[in-house]
Amino acid sequence: MHARMVQTTLVSCLLFAVAVVAGQEPGVRAEGDSPVFAGAKTGTVPPKGPKCLEGEQSLPGRHAFVVQDALKFCKPAKGFWIDLGAGKGQVAIPLIEATGNAVVMIDPNAEAMTEGLQIARDKGMADRLAAVVGVAEAMPLPDNSVDFLVSRGSIFFWKDPAKGLKEVHRVLRPGGKAYIGGGAGSGYPRWAVEELIRLRKENLEGDEAERGKRFVALRRPEQMKAWAIAAGLPSFTVMGKGAISADDPRVGQGVWLMFEKKADE
Repeated sequence: MHARMVQTTLVSCLLFAVAVVAGQEPGVRAEGDSPVFAGAKTGTVPPKGPKCLEGEQSLPGRHAFVVQDALKFCKPAKGFWIDLGAGKGQVAIPLIEATGNAVVMIDPNAEAMTEGLQIARDKGMADRLAAVVGVAEAMPLPDNSVDFLVSRGSIFFWKDPAKGLKEVHRVLRPGGKAYIGGGAGSGYPRWAVEELIRLRKENLEGDEAERGKRFVALRRPEQMKAWAIAAGLPSFTVMGKGAISADDPRVGQGVWLMFEKKADE
């Protein structure tokens, strides 16, 4: 069986299982070759961050650098991979490009994921990207089913981050790994990191001060550790020093939580 056919079959089988767990009919609504499941109702749009985020859009893309770090630190096994809080697939698509492994996006915003599916079709990888509407706190996935889960920029908008992390631990199989947080990636150009941090510091004063300070506070390593402890994670690693620091030699700017589910968990 050709590799392309194997990937298509893998995604179809994985999504069939997701539909059954979510209580859906096992039919697929396909646009082109890309399967989409309505595993849950579309959620509300997350609150907007500070205005500095608009200025950051002019900086180089960060997702490919994040993918490089995720693969370097987690060394995930091939299999069932999830991009949680996927948006338009900004992490999922570079993951596929870097490894060839199929990825399933989960996000409450069906419209954003539809855009991602179109991007994947345009890139000729429609058979390796799929989408499930859902939220971190109630993923429509079986226990012990996920080999690798990555989530960039999403946890800070989860309704209950500790519950979401507990749910991530539930769906990971023994040996499965998670990489969750936010940041630019260790390989991100230094000049762009400095500009990113400058923009964020500007928003700690003036009209945007309240939102800017909350944005930074949620992205502290102490906050990430507190969520992990509240979730009851048996073991985990927090890397990075937050939204306005680039001092961490491993991941540069940002903060990341990494953990692996052990066989006895």
